[in-house]
Amino acid sequence: MRRVYIETYGCQMNVADSELIASILRQAGYQIIPTPEEAEVILLNTCAVREHAEERVIGRASQLSGLRAHTPKLILGILGCMAQHLAETLPQRAPFVDLVMGPDSYRRLPQILAETSEETLLDVRLDREEDYLGIDPIRRQGVNAWVTIMRGCDRFCTFCIVPFVRGRERSVSAGEILRQVRLLAAEGYQEVTLLGQTVNSYSDGQVDFAGLLRAVGQVEGLKRLRFTSPHPADFTIDVIDALAEVPQICPSFHLPLQSGSDAQLERMRRGYTVSQYRALVEELRRRLPGVALTTDLIAGFCGESETDFQQTLDLVGELRFDAAFMFKYSPREGTFAHKKMADDVPEAVKTERLERIIALQEGISWEINQQQVGQTTEVLVEGLSKRQNSHAPTYYGRIPQGKTVVFPQEVAANSLVQVHIERATSHTLFGDLVAA
Repeated sequence: MRRVYIETYGCQMNVADSELIASILRQAGYQIIPTPEEAEVILLNTCAVREHAEERVIGRASQLSGLRAHTPKLILGILGCMAQHLAETLPQRAPFVDLVMGPDSYRRLPQILAETSEETLLDVRLDREEDYLGIDPIRRQGVNAWVTIMRGCDRFCTFCIVPFVRGRERSVSAGEILRQVRLLAAEGYQEVTLLGQTVNSYSDGQVDFAGLLRAVGQVEGLKRLRFTSPHPADFTIDVIDALAEVPQICPSFHLPLQSGSDAQLERMRRGYTVSQYRALVEELRRRLPGVALTTDLIAGFCGESETDFQQTLDLVGELRFDAAFMFKYSPREGTFAHKKMADDVPEAVKTERLERIIALQEGISWEINQQQVGQTTEVLVEGLSKRQNSHAPTYYGRIPQGKTVVFPQEVAANSLVQVHIERATSHTLFGDLVAA
């Protein structure tokens, strides 16, 4: 059994893909190991959304190639979105890499690994039919399981590389999704997250996203259901009705805004206006009291004026998100913005705007989290917290709204407990276990 080490970068979709890769390789007779030092095959599953991530991966691959000192026949591969994006240049930029494969090529991985070549092996064909039907991922230990319900994206926002590296949108059959969710519930997973680039545009031709949510909600043993990431333009009334009807759906949704300026949203080809986005937020909060909303924000996209940016600040202040992922715009080669739009906001201005929006959002997050203090809430325990103090171990889990709670009492992972919240920061709640 050849030993394989898989290292994952990027979003939850990449985590799910690494679980898929592990399953394909194990079925082919490979052994998946947790560290690279004894591996005969090292695979880096990568992201292409941020340029810094590409530099980091190439540096990491160079570092890992040094393991050939004691494993001369080590095979080193770069997989995923970055591999798809940089297929033409990676062999020159990283000549120590043996294998470059895109997200639609993983079924062929055992065959490719069996080949020998003096040159880098490339397989980056995009396949509109590939949905990896029938492959059960080898899931990481944890309390939440990812289930990929669709692959690819048809939106083509001007700043986004995803449709070019993951191909066009296609949905997994509802029957296959339900089979996976039933299996996960039987294995003891209490929480499942449905994954897709624009997850709420799901349709297998017979079942749409609202229907899928209702069907998954009927799976016996499933306590919590999440999904990510929805697109604001794909929230139909029927989807919102399903969110209100299915009790397992957690009241926590990620709604990427990107900008509070209609002019910028049009340049980005986002497919909605500020007024439409605002109406969606108002409807979700009306139908789902206590819902937590998070978002994505880009500072300094092409053509962004100070007025455009101020409109974003004003909208963030008005809508008051629970949290946000905030970035400076950086052009991605291959996108419409990179080809056709001037990256005309100076870097110093991008940085200053990003700092302003972070400061605003941090304050809002702190204020919202203070409202949890004094409340008792259900927590799904995930295990030992990542940051430990010197006095005693602490444990953590998540409330239905997705916020992290840290508490001192030892509780087994995958337990549902009640925790009384004692204090809060912008990012974390702290409390004590309430005796049953």
